[in-house]
Amino acid sequence: MIIQTLMPLLVLQASAPATPPNPEWNCDDPQYQQEMNWCAGQRFVEADTALNAQWAITADEMKARDASYAEFDFNTGDDRPGWFASLLEAQRAWIKFRDAHCRVDGYTARGGTLEPLLVSSCKTALTLDRTEQLRALATAPF
Repeated sequence: MIIQTLMPLLVLQASAPATPPNPEWNCDDPQYQQEMNWCAGQRFVEADTALNAQWAITADEMKARDASYAEFDFNTGDDRPGWFASLLEAQRAWIKFRDAHCRVDGYTARGGTLEPLLVSSCKTALTLDRTEQLRALATAPF
């Protein structure tokens, strides 16, 4: 639900070219704190867009596994949630973890101009890691 609710906004952000507030800014070699903060924010948007694309692939795979599993009558009394329900629960928990963890990481420079860079960089790193985790789940044998 969270991912589906945010998806149209993320697609809109990803499809619009990112124009820096200052045309002189260069994310290949940022020189000023505002420029560094903006560039770090853009890297997070890119990582989040990739995560959402992988989420769609992994979610579809988990739904397919649920459907395949339902075809078998194992008569095991297994009443645990399925693949997709478990994935969704994990993703919701991961988003809360990422946001809280990176907020704490940013507190190293709490209230300072460096704080947004720390938060964005943390969110980018965790998001790239999570994208790989989702990819691994989608391709794991079943």
